[in-house]
Amino acid sequence: ISQAIIWAQTSCLKLKFRLLSDAGRETCVYPLPEPQDLFQASQMKFEDFQRDLRKLRKDLNACSAEMGKVCKLSSEENLQPFKDKMYTFLSQAKTELETQEKQLEETQKIFLELSVSFSVKPKAGEKEVSPNTFFSIWHEFSTDFKDHWKKQNKLMLQERVKMAEDCFKQAREKASYSVKPKHATGIVRLCTFYHS
Repeated sequence: ISQAIIWAQTSCLKLKFRLLSDAGRETCVYPLPEPQDLFQASQMKFEDFQRDLRKLRKDLNACSAEMGKVCKLSSEENLQPFKDKMYTFLSQAKTELETQEKQLEETQKIFLELSVSFSVKPKAGEKEVSPNTFFSIWHEFSTDFKDHWKKQNKLMLQERVKMAEDCFKQAREKASYSVKPKHATGIVRLCTFYHS
């Protein structure tokens, strides 16, 4: 728990520095994930992805079986280039499917580790923390934070504009003082005036 607190404090300090260094500028970028992205993430279900990958595996096996039937029933002269192209396709599809399955497994593992590090507990009736549970919390936080961030950024921008206007006003006032050119000596000119 103490590591989580230290991590949270460090993250807050880094975020505060980032916000302050770019705050009040028109180029300032919202530093957290967009609330809409977090909402979309909350709608994802690992079970749906697993089901889709199982269906792809089933379809791939059916396609492979059909290719085998076609190759058995076809004469040797009609077999090519179909056999080579289908073999290449099925081999590539199998490799890509295995890659997707591994990535989904790794993603789910990382997600569970992340939810543990943030001390998020599963809802009643769930075995594990779902993306809906985890990202719904972050969606609410990000939405509230973005509202406050916009207000603060607007205030800081207004302060910067006011400072710039004050600086410009002071510069204009300094420029309005007219300084007459310096004469060689005021006395000589004065004396010349009396002699004339």
